[in-house]
This record gives sequence, structure tokens and C-alpha cells, in this order.
Amino acid sequence: MKQSHRFNAVMLCALLAMGMTSVVYADAVTTLQDEYRAAGAGPFSASAGEKAWTTAHKDAEGGPDRNCQTCHGTDLTKAGKHQRTGKAIDPLAPSANKERLTDVKFIEKWFTRNCKWTVGRECTAQEKGDFLEYLKGL
Repeated sequence: MKQSHRFNAVMLCALLAMGMTSVVYADAVTTLQDEYRAAGAGPFSASAGEKAWTTAHKDAEGGPDRNCQTCHGTDLTKAGKHQRTGKAIDPLAPSANKERLTDVKFIEKWFTRNCKWTVGRECTAQEKGDFLEYLKGL
């Protein structure tokens, strides 16, 4: 293969891979939001998601109030840090972390864990749809 053809093939693969990341991201978010709509939620609001993101909740064990920013920080394009364990948390914004919001099971797993830890209960379909609407705009 000629050098210029090899370069063009590499560039084409790179462009396709970038485009496929967007498709995967859109598919996972769309799939979940469609499931939430089927459960009676919607329409989804980025502003409601942002408000819920910053709302403080009482810790059932008497610790300091928590919100999503407690661990993820205020700039979701930057890494966060778990309040209790100190473990680093990769950026949540899909624009800064191409792996975010690409896997339906992974998203649901972390909604379950984080909602229980932060809010003290599982989030509703409406809340999750609003969160996704907020996050996909970042």
C-alpha cells in the first residue's frame, strides 16, 4: 500500500471511531430515556437535572450533607474524588471522558449506588432522565 493510501486509511479509521463513540453515547442515553418514558417519566429537563445535581441531602448517619458535587466536583470535565474512600473518579462529562454514558448497565449500576448514597434512596425515572439530559449537554 502506498504511503498516502496508508495515511488515508488510518485517518478514515480514526474518524469512524470518533463518530462511533458519539453513536454509542447517543444510543445508551436514548435507550435509557426511552425506558424512563415508558415508565411514565418525561419530558426531561437539563435545568431540573442540574438543580437536582446541586441539591443537598441529609446523611442518614448524621454526617455532613451530600450532593452529587460532593464527589464529582463542580467542574464535571475534571476528575472528582470520593468523599469517604478518597478514590479518584474519572470526569463525568462525556465531552471530557468518551467512555461516559456509553453502557446502559453501567449507567444504571451507578445510578443505583450513587442515588442511595447521596439521596438516601433510589432515584426515580424522572430524576434519572433529568440527570442524563443535564449530563449530555456538558
